[in-house]
Amino acid sequence: METEFQIIDVTPRDGLQNEPIIFSLEQKLDLIWHSIEAGVSRIEAASFVNPKKVPQMADPENLLDKLSEKRNASYSGLVLNERGYSRAISSNCDEITFVIVASDEFSLKNQGMTTAESIGYISKLLKNRKTGIKICISIAAAFGCPFAGEVSPSRVLEIADKCLDLNPDEISLADTIGVAVPKDIKEKVKPLILLSSKIPVRLHLHNTRNTAVSNAWTAFELGVRRFDASFGGIGGCPFAPKATGNVAIEDLVYLFEKSGIATGINLDEAIKVANWLQDQVKHPLPSALLAAGDFKT
Repeated sequence: METEFQIIDVTPRDGLQNEPIIFSLEQKLDLIWHSIEAGVSRIEAASFVNPKKVPQMADPENLLDKLSEKRNASYSGLVLNERGYSRAISSNCDEITFVIVASDEFSLKNQGMTTAESIGYISKLLKNRKTGIKICISIAAAFGCPFAGEVSPSRVLEIADKCLDLNPDEISLADTIGVAVPKDIKEKVKPLILLSSKIPVRLHLHNTRNTAVSNAWTAFELGVRRFDASFGGIGGCPFAPKATGNVAIEDLVYLFEKSGIATGINLDEAIKVANWLQDQVKHPLPSALLAAGDFKT
């Protein structure tokens, strides 16, 4: 059952996609089972992309088939094109996320089309919308582009307005390269909440410049209740130079639980998952809680 406050685990997709050590199916399943045991109920499990470009995301259908044997969580897949969408709606996905990039420069490099063309393209795909699968539209590089620089609040709001015409179940703003500060969150998230009205707003934060936790709290105060995060703060975009990890699940759990907001995730278990993941990838992960642990009196 969905709760108002949600931390969505993006470790299996955004977290792993840039890792040089390719995870086996068994390792991915272990990662997801560990996440569920810690209390996570929504997981971005896969990406329906060309495995030659992103080898870590090979064979998402098989992974989702295995996951569907135990309905312990809701599983989503990322889609960039018609081929990916066709694969996703034929799989055991519960949710599909489409990415629309806020700048034309990044959109052309990432998806081979401008932002406007991307919105039109997705609109055509969604004419073949499958009942029972939720749709999330994620506006990537909403807080800054590695190629074009600043992205204005008016630009983000204009894109969001057009995205809402696609009738998504959720709309997300992504700080893909981790440049946002609380001021940016206020300038872009608050107008989106007012615009989207009944459509839940989700936030995807990267901690490249150590501002993700403060950005999450600012967004929460504005009314956001859905946050993407990864164990250990693992992650990075293979198509965005210098983009580093997501905000860490355990760091968000600490922030919100200590502030009196129930996350449904056990902090000790979340830290254990981050430690397990660090052992698998064989390099240190940047989460603060992974290094410092919980504070208990």
